[in-house]
Order: sequence, then structure tokens, then C-alpha cells
Amino acid sequence: MKISLEINGKKHEADVEPRLLLVHFLRDVANLTGTHIGCETSLCGACTVLLDDAAIKSCTVLAVQADGCRVTTIEGLASAGELHPVQKGFWEHHGLQCGYCTPGMIMAACGLLRENLSPSEAEIREGLEGNLCRCTGYQNIVDAVESAAREMAGAVK
Repeated sequence: MKISLEINGKKHEADVEPRLLLVHFLRDVANLTGTHIGCETSLCGACTVLLDDAAIKSCTVLAVQADGCRVTTIEGLASAGELHPVQKGFWEHHGLQCGYCTPGMIMAACGLLRENLSPSEAEIREGLEGNLCRCTGYQNIVDAVESAAREMAGAVK
């Protein structure tokens, strides 16, 4: 089946098997390997991307379901050599250790901040609860998202 979608601002067209998962399309067809494959059962969140600005786990969506949609992956966040505020927050607040979950965490945080630019700590924790990290204690991740929210809110004013 032929599909067409916009990934990180660029049009991608391909013939795909109807059962191909979006995560595999991103990695194997579009060659964007920043989206990680974790559990493939939607439990870990390593494969989180933005689909039309909503955070989704790309292991739960078929590529054909994304036909005509806009996808943003971790590779599409930085702009003109500048880190996205969430990426910057993770860097400055040491919100990662091994880094495997980091792209999914960052994308989930971006999805959360698109909906709520001033989340409480509890709302951040709830917004990230579908993303697992086996290395950190999550507090630095929460601090990173709070920092990004402050920076993004300042840019909006």
C-alpha cells in the first residue's frame, strides 16, 4: 500500500506492507533511528513520537494509519543548530543516564507541553508515566521538563 506522510518537515512516500508499524517505517524506511524500539507492546515509551502534535507510541500505530499525517521525531526538534527547550532541559538538568529512553521521554514531554505550558510536578509525572527509565530516579527528568516549560512560557509572552 502506498503511503505519504510528512516527517520532520519532509515528505516521505513509500509502498509498505499494511502490517508495518510506524516505528519500523521511521527506522527502516525513513532511516531515522533516533526513535528507539523498546518493548513493542506500548509499555516502555521508547518509541514515542509526535503524530500531528500529539505524543503517541509509534509501536502501536501502523504506518498506513499515519498516511497523510505529520510526524515529528527526536531528529526534528532542534532548529538551526539550537536544541529544543526540552532537549536543553534534559542536557542542563542531567535528565538522562544511558540515554535509551531519552528520545521517547523528550517527545512525550513535548507532547505534554504542547497541551499544557505550565504543568505542575504532578501533571509532569502523569504526562510521562507511560515512559519508563531504568537508570534514573525520574526527578532530574521532571526538573528538565519544568525548566523547558519555564523557557517555553517565557518565549510565548
